[in-house]
Amino acid sequence: MVFLELLKIEFMKVKRSKIVPLIFIAPLLVVASGVANLSRYFTPEYTDAWPAMFIQSALVYAYYLLPFSMIVVCVMIAGRETGNNGILKMLALPVSRYLLSMAKFCVLVFYLFMEMAVFFAVFIIAGTVATRTMGVAETLPVVYLVKWCAGLFLTMLPCVGTMWAITVLFENPLLSVGLNLLLVIPGVLVANTPLWIAYPYCYSGYLVSCSLHDFTAESGTAAFMLFPFLPVAVLVFVLMFVAAVIKFGKKEMR
Repeated sequence: MVFLELLKIEFMKVKRSKIVPLIFIAPLLVVASGVANLSRYFTPEYTDAWPAMFIQSALVYAYYLLPFSMIVVCVMIAGRETGNNGILKMLALPVSRYLLSMAKFCVLVFYLFMEMAVFFAVFIIAGTVATRTMGVAETLPVVYLVKWCAGLFLTMLPCVGTMWAITVLFENPLLSVGLNLLLVIPGVLVANTPLWIAYPYCYSGYLVSCSLHDFTAESGTAAFMLFPFLPVAVLVFVLMFVAAVIKFGKKEMR
């Protein structure tokens, strides 16, 4: 059974789940509150309204709500197999458990992408309503928004990889959810220390914090530096991904 066929099967499994409604909740909550709180201070002369609204909405979203929603998605995807011994049925077929694990992770990444797309769309709608209501004549900065939303997506990959590895390693849903939550909560504190670079749960929040620094600072230098972040983030992602692939289904194969 080729990988694309496995991927198709995995999407069919989660098609009727509650994952799709779930990925709308966090973006709607954070954008509605962020834009509404900031737009009260808008005047027709207000400048840089879009970056201000984005940072206001994305800070809490990147540090907490996005990771929280991805934890639930991880458990829901893994639970499709463990709930009714589905993994035993799948592994009874001529299916590589490594490919099966990779297919499930691809579904997880797809839902991460979908949630970022929802956040992007909801933010544009809410921001447009806010600026037009308050008479702010500012062009929609599409390139700016795409750049930072893409940054959020990419910096979330090591975090999602770690979440998936924990979900696979600790097969008990409550244990995996609890451990992941415990790792998400101190993210905003770790982001303010030199240890942030080895802590994937704060990567996205750190990125938004850097965008806030760039927005408020007078210097033209960017706060977020790709080196040494990029090689460390890639290493974390690869290690967690490989660990999940190796461990997935190993217990059932015995």
